[in-house]
Amino acid sequence: MERQHLLAAETFHYSYANYADHLGIGNVRFDELMPDDVEILEQDETECWEDARLANALGIDEDRAPFWRESYRRAKDIIDAPTPAESFRRGVRYSIEDALESGLNREDDIKLLVSQICYRAADMAYLLDMIGERLSTYSHDVSSQ
Repeated sequence: MERQHLLAAETFHYSYANYADHLGIGNVRFDELMPDDVEILEQDETECWEDARLANALGIDEDRAPFWRESYRRAKDIIDAPTPAESFRRGVRYSIEDALESGLNREDDIKLLVSQICYRAADMAYLLDMIGERLSTYSHDVSSQ
């Protein structure tokens, strides 16, 4: 996958493997629409648009613009990490922050967080496959602070 597709996967909350499975099979949403929305979000970030302009460009309600702007910012932070290990660490941190914000009060909340961390591990595996490296190369980076 290209960087734009990885950004789209992160921004729109898809695992990398799931997103990749939808590419090149005639699925316009994954091949064109989501990458186009990422381009809009990139332009918004560069030009500091108002919420109304971003909402209009994305075809969403204005009150959702900050959510998508933040989702893209996080995606960029994860995808542009210097190593797959740091990408993983950043993704896990965001998953934990989201879980804490939503509340970790029930067993189901914990199960959901565990699932999110497992998706992050699968995404790291996908990145490692893309660059032909092994997890053991990054074992120290994953465990260090």
